[in-house]
Amino acid sequence: MSKTTDDKKTIVIVGGGTAGSLVARSLSKSLSPQSHNIILINPRPYAISLPATLRLVVSDQNDLASPQTGALLPYDKLFFSNNGRLVHASVSAVIQEPGHKNGRVKLSNGEEIEYDVLVLATGSKWGGAIDFPEGDEKVLMEYIKERREEFKKAKEVLIVGGGSVGVELAGEIKDVWPDKPVTILHRDTKLINSTYPGKYRDRLANQIKSRGVSLILNDSLDVDSENKISTIGEVQTYTTKGGKDVKADLVIRAYGSKPNTSFLSSPSSSTLSSFLTPSGTIKTLPTLQLAGFPHIFALGDIIEWKEQKQAAKASLGHSGVVINNIETYLSDLAGGEEKGKKLKEYKGFMEMIVVTNGKSSGLGYLDLLWGIVLPGWVAAMAKSKTLLVSKAREAQGY
Repeated sequence: MSKTTDDKKTIVIVGGGTAGSLVARSLSKSLSPQSHNIILINPRPYAISLPATLRLVVSDQNDLASPQTGALLPYDKLFFSNNGRLVHASVSAVIQEPGHKNGRVKLSNGEEIEYDVLVLATGSKWGGAIDFPEGDEKVLMEYIKERREEFKKAKEVLIVGGGSVGVELAGEIKDVWPDKPVTILHRDTKLINSTYPGKYRDRLANQIKSRGVSLILNDSLDVDSENKISTIGEVQTYTTKGGKDVKADLVIRAYGSKPNTSFLSSPSSSTLSSFLTPSGTIKTLPTLQLAGFPHIFALGDIIEWKEQKQAAKASLGHSGVVINNIETYLSDLAGGEEKGKKLKEYKGFMEMIVVTNGKSSGLGYLDLLWGIVLPGWVAAMAKSKTLLVSKAREAQGY
């Protein structure tokens, strides 16, 4: 078991994506290495910039698989000082006794790491093309290579799910292969979901259809447990639940993301499993702490909050609350000058979205005033052209 020293407090952060990395980097800057250890646990050797994942797996044209310049983000510059380190591993359980002010994280290899503060930031688990495997660099690179080969060789592509992932995937395919037939099948009557007004959803449909993408709405198709159906080179006919025939030799699932919290369902995590909702999200207080456990925090896609799950909410909204409240909690433990400082509360965040349509277009929406739709050129400048890769790398210390 990895143990903390008697005179240092250990902050363990589970999940090294957008939210976890930001919390780790900020705490590394604000907390003294003489009194604090920060341990970031992540099942992959890199963070993967979420906005760039679809372009990353479609083709090699943009060099996004490069850890030096692309969407794979190393952790070697994340921490400001020697008070932080990465543990490349998966978490199998969180062992927390009721009434105790510390606990242990159990790793898949059987090792246990003690914590004084625990941050849960494991994000969503996606299916389909962006279901990146856990493991070392070789496993990850091989996965990316296989997905790229599938898209390259596919004659006709069917994307099941017309949310932002499905729409953006179609745009990326059309950027590389304008003449490759692509169909989006979506169970709702309009693309994405009813959080956004009909005028935005209709304009998004018109824009993606202008690329030659076919839309089938208000219909569905069961996708196998492996999240995709591949018969590359052999076009088959699939019949939707509505009775429509669709031809494809590559069927990609682009719906059904789930909170990545299964490790809290293990018998060893019984104390914290009571905070899980039926959908797998974690119930928190507005301070983003778990009730009765002021030293345990959660943020990002995994929290139970009535809002769309987006990285921007974690980075611009959740993280500031968690960082402030961890610093306040630790100060209270140490009897510092800020003892008794009021904790921050998360009060929600404005709904906004930018859905890309390849490199040169897309469509954005801000829930301000009457609802503002951002045209293609604005979406391209804000996100589509670069997919915010440079900003993601800067956030990792590059």
